[in-house]
Amino acid sequence: MSRKRNIAVAIAISAAAGFLALQNVSAPTPDSATQTSATVELIVTEPPVTEASGPNQCAFVWAYHDAPELTENLDAAVKAINPAASGRAQLFGEDCVYADGHSTFGTKETDFYVRAPADDLTNEEAFGNWIAQVMPIVAQIPREEIQGNYGFVEFWFEKNEAEHVIVRVPIQKYMDEAQGKTGAELFLMFYVAP
Repeated sequence: MSRKRNIAVAIAISAAAGFLALQNVSAPTPDSATQTSATVELIVTEPPVTEASGPNQCAFVWAYHDAPELTENLDAAVKAINPAASGRAQLFGEDCVYADGHSTFGTKETDFYVRAPADDLTNEEAFGNWIAQVMPIVAQIPREEIQGNYGFVEFWFEKNEAEHVIVRVPIQKYMDEAQGKTGAELFLMFYVAP
């Protein structure tokens, strides 16, 4: 009986070690992937023993939180260029939710959203020029006011509720590769057709 239990424990430990090893290996890219027809089957007769969750453990949940001060500043700067436009900021990260219901938030990045009316949804030149006016505003926000990493600025050019064009500009990519670009060139650098 003891030998069977030892074998079951050994299998469980091996399975756990294999699982942990897989967690530390990145998925292969299409270029590096190789095909194999081998299948591995593991049968565990007894589940591994785990400790009960304690009061200091939490569950992580993706979450968004408003950034009121950044929103106020961005919205005012955007409206100074076009009173019909609007801007807001949002923090993206994880809520760590505890058993008693309270949670803490860890910011991964700060994202921005800018909406502007548009009569012509094919005017790539105008869209790119609008992006060129707004991105320097975001890029000039002091780094200490950005929580987590630089995220993106998502531009909505809206004709009406059903008709719009959305362009997402990663802030760091803009700062590294696109400063000084305008018009259709800038728009097409970031636009991904639906």
